[in-house]
Amino acid sequence: MIRVPMSSPEIARTRRQAPAAPAGGDLDDRALYFNRELSWVEFNERVLELAEDPGVPLLERAKFAAIYTSNLDEFFMVRVAGLQEQVDAGVSRSGPDGRTPSETIDGIRERVGALGERLCSCLERQLRPALGEHGIRLLSWDDLGESERAALSERFHRQIFPVLTPLAVGVGRPFPYISNLSLSLAVRLRDPVNGQRTFARVKVPKEVLPRFVAVAEGETTFVPLEEVIAEHLSVLFPGMEILDHSMFRVTRDADFTVSDEADDLLEAVEAELRRRRFGEIVRVEVGAGMPEALRDELASALGVEAREVYEVQGPLDLNDLWQIVELPGFGELREAPWTPVTQPRLRSEEGNGVDFFAAMRAGDILVHHPYDSFSSSVERFVDQAVADPDVLAIKQTVYRTSDDSPLVPALIRASEQGKQAVCLVELKARFDERANIQWARALEEAGVHVVYGHPGLKIHAKCLLIVRREGDGVRHYLHIGTGNYHTKTARLYTDFGLFTTDPELAADVADMFNFLTGYARPRRYRKVLVAPNFLRDGVLAEIERTIAAHTPESPARIALKMNALVDRECIKALYRASQAGVRVDLNVRGICCLRPGVPGVSENVRVVSVVGRFLEHSRIFAFERPDSDPVVLIGSADLMPRNLDDRVELVAPVEDPRVRDEVLAVLERSLADEANAWDLQADGRWRRRVPADGRAPRSVHREFMALHAERAGSPVGAA
Repeated sequence: MIRVPMSSPEIARTRRQAPAAPAGGDLDDRALYFNRELSWVEFNERVLELAEDPGVPLLERAKFAAIYTSNLDEFFMVRVAGLQEQVDAGVSRSGPDGRTPSETIDGIRERVGALGERLCSCLERQLRPALGEHGIRLLSWDDLGESERAALSERFHRQIFPVLTPLAVGVGRPFPYISNLSLSLAVRLRDPVNGQRTFARVKVPKEVLPRFVAVAEGETTFVPLEEVIAEHLSVLFPGMEILDHSMFRVTRDADFTVSDEADDLLEAVEAELRRRRFGEIVRVEVGAGMPEALRDELASALGVEAREVYEVQGPLDLNDLWQIVELPGFGELREAPWTPVTQPRLRSEEGNGVDFFAAMRAGDILVHHPYDSFSSSVERFVDQAVADPDVLAIKQTVYRTSDDSPLVPALIRASEQGKQAVCLVELKARFDERANIQWARALEEAGVHVVYGHPGLKIHAKCLLIVRREGDGVRHYLHIGTGNYHTKTARLYTDFGLFTTDPELAADVADMFNFLTGYARPRRYRKVLVAPNFLRDGVLAEIERTIAAHTPESPARIALKMNALVDRECIKALYRASQAGVRVDLNVRGICCLRPGVPGVSENVRVVSVVGRFLEHSRIFAFERPDSDPVVLIGSADLMPRNLDDRVELVAPVEDPRVRDEVLAVLERSLADEANAWDLQADGRWRRRVPADGRAPRSVHREFMALHAERAGSPVGAA
């Protein structure tokens, strides 16, 4: 039994007015759909609640404060920028929830402002004092003693002043270009000789200097870099009178689209990357104490409307708290470390690796990251393929990958050894475009067949296919994932990897590669569901089959796990399932536009979000019907229009009963989490779970760490 006490932030949220929910009937009623963008803001609020939670280790709380900030930056750069483009284009059409783009921007502004006040309060009243108790002091200039100020002044002249470039505005000096997410000091000056006043900007060079300056070498007492600069403005503007100064930060539109008519996709993406630097401004954050005259002058110079200016209490850009989070030592302020283990079927009795191909021929293998090691599974799979003289071809998709990933260099080695190496590189992976361009060029220079996909589609599927000569024929060895081939995120994101030699699955993936590299129209596949042509229809068909199989005496159930649920057709199908009496359990980490608990529509639907130590990223689609074994699928897609219509996605069935049970166990434990779980209410509020009887809450992350550690014969947290 779960009871949910109401904290003060939750009490505040109850005051928000939600649209009245209908009593049933019309599934197109706007009251049945939450706003996509505001639902994302609610997700980021759950991240903020972890920063506010005194039960979370202190430096982990600082980490969540940083993540909240970086999440919000990307949201403005992409989603709010898109809304602003619609407003500028005169689009007034309302979305499924009834809000126009302009109304949505206003709603975002209201919610983000309230959450910003909570973030500031969390830093000033909770994190800063608690860190100080443990020897990590985040001070302001006014908190320092004379000797400390003298030490910082000496450091300013020696290390900081040479990097600074004050830019004044005046005759022949236009207002300077302000780069995206840069932190700046706005300064109003007066010449005491002629009385002339002017504006100047000083960029805070936190790209090359630490944002938090240590008072002394090796100490953990810090002062924000901008405060050190502000205290020495007279050095930057000698002989001038400093009238006032304040901090500001600009956020620009960082999204882009590539025309379907682009002849060379690589050149088109490179051109868009160059234009991204000069994207339209979508947000200007200013310090809460900025004088009105300075604020008006800044807004006018930047050409922004009043609603694009956000007043921030406390320091701007808390993404830089990562500097504090990553301080060496302080293990008592962090989560116990977790070292991924080797999946038992990939480990010999001596503890060494087994023959990967032989293990796969013996049956399907499931790995669950970050509990199972990425290096001892996916990376070793590719290494063995590169070294095996009987391997004829290696084909892989790359959406995001890390700089230290050995997978792309392995493809280069395979090509150098005469194997056919094919890599589908998605150049349009947002904010990884430049890195992917560099990888693509290195692959091409080594002779790898590189395909960039289609301008209008992103290749988001996660699959790796190996063709091996065996006897007088060939066998396909296949990996299908729910996450990117990315070494670093595999230690932070929960994702599945399915290793299989199923000939029909392998043939489907081979067909998908040929469709993407060749010239053909997509056709039906044997087992997999591929977007953009077949995935939505496949999911809808499974929902309808489940409805048809359900009876009160022999109930059916739908259980889904994903990052986001937005697609209206899929939501309506889930509403129909609920109306038919089918139990619908949804584990949605982020955006959810479905409204649960509406009488006559969704009273059989529950929605839970898990946000915690690891980023829930795996996608599971399970359909339990009384007349058959459960249908379980995993893959790369969320139920969002962009995934179903504008991306190449791959969702595959899990048919091995033992592996299928493993996937279902993950789904059930995720739905049962009590430590970092929130339940979505019919009025749009998310209420955090707390065990009713005061016992320790269940944690899906802790449970799987313990389970995998036990399976590996090592204690949880062993380094």
